[in-house]
Amino acid sequence: MGKIFNMQPTRRAVLGAGLAGASMLAMPSILRAQDRSLKVGVYGGYFKDSFDKNIFPEFTKATGIAVESIAEPTGEAWLVQLEQAARAGQAPADVSMMSQVALLKGQSTELWAPLDMAKIGNASGLIDTFINKYPDGRVAGIGAVSWYITLVTNTDVYPEAPTSWAALWDPANADKLGLLALVSNSFLLEVTAKTHLGGTDILATEEGILQAFEKLAEVKPNVRLWYRDEAQFEQSLKSGEIPMGQYYHDVTGLAAADGHPVRSTFPKEGGILDSGSWALSRASEKVEEAHIFIDYMCQPAVQATLSRKVGTSPTVKRDLLDLTAEEFDAVSSDIDPIIPRYEMYQQKSDFLNQKWTEMIAG
Repeated sequence: MGKIFNMQPTRRAVLGAGLAGASMLAMPSILRAQDRSLKVGVYGGYFKDSFDKNIFPEFTKATGIAVESIAEPTGEAWLVQLEQAARAGQAPADVSMMSQVALLKGQSTELWAPLDMAKIGNASGLIDTFINKYPDGRVAGIGAVSWYITLVTNTDVYPEAPTSWAALWDPANADKLGLLALVSNSFLLEVTAKTHLGGTDILATEEGILQAFEKLAEVKPNVRLWYRDEAQFEQSLKSGEIPMGQYYHDVTGLAAADGHPVRSTFPKEGGILDSGSWALSRASEKVEEAHIFIDYMCQPAVQATLSRKVGTSPTVKRDLLDLTAEEFDAVSSDIDPIIPRYEMYQQKSDFLNQKWTEMIAG
C-alpha cells in the first residue's frame, strides 16, 4: 500500500483546476482481447499503473473489450486536446476521467456525448452528487473516483484530535498551519462558508464570496506554509514543524500506518470531497463500448476494489459495499461532506484568483 504515496501528487496535480502538473506524453498500454476495444484516459503514474494492473484486465475478461489506457496530461491541457481533436472528428480517448471544472468547461462546448442512463443500470447505486448533468438534464459525466481533504494534525503536538475546521482560526494555532496554496484546489472558501457563514449557498453571489474571503483572511496569522508541493507539507507534518493543516485523508492514513505521529480527522462540518468523472467524447465511435465500461466501473465490487488497490473513496452508497469498517474509514466517512462549488471556479476564476492574491496568499 505504501506505493500509493507515489500516486497522490500525480493524481491530484493532474486533476486540480489550474494546477500546473507535469506534461506527459500519452503512452498507450494495450491489452489484447477480441476485436472490440476502447481508449480510456486516466491520470498518469501510479494511478494509471494501478488501473492497468487491477481494473482493466478484469474488465476485458468480463466483457471481451480490450482497453488501451492513455496517460492524460494536466486536466486543462487534456480538455484542450480533446476539444481540438473533436473539432477534427477524432477522439484521442473515447472515455476520459475529468476533473469537475474541466467537465463543466467541456459542457459549454458540447464536448461530452450525453450518456444513456438506461444502459448504465449500475448507476442506480451512485451517490447523487456523482451524476453530472448538462443544464437541460442530459447526463454529461458519471463519478469515477473521489477522495477527501481533511483536517490533519501531528499527534505529538496535538494529543487530542480537533473536532471542527474552526481550529484553523484558533489564535492558539498561530504559525502552525499548512494550507493548500490555490483558491481552486484548497476549497477553503467552502470550508469557511460551512464553518462560519451558515453553509456554501452564500458563495452564490460575489458579495457572499467576499464575505467568505474576509473571514478566511483571519486565518493568515496561523499559516506557516501555503503549499503547492504535497511532499513538503507531508514531511513538515510528520516532523511536527508544521503540526496542523489540510491534507489528503488517504495519504495521512498511510503515513500513520507506517508509524508516523499523524492523524486525519473528519471535522463535524465534513471533509472536503473532490472527485473525477468519466466522460465520453462526442467524437468517439465507441459509444456502446463506453456505456458498457462506465456501467462496469459503477459496480460496488469495482468501487470496493478501487478503494483497496488505488486508495480512492467509493462513488456508490455505503450499504452496497463489502468494505469492512476499517477499509471504509481508510478512504471515506459517513459525515456529510463539503462539496466544492465547481461552477463558481468555472464562472468566476479571474475574480477568485484576483481576490485570493489580494486578500489571502499575496
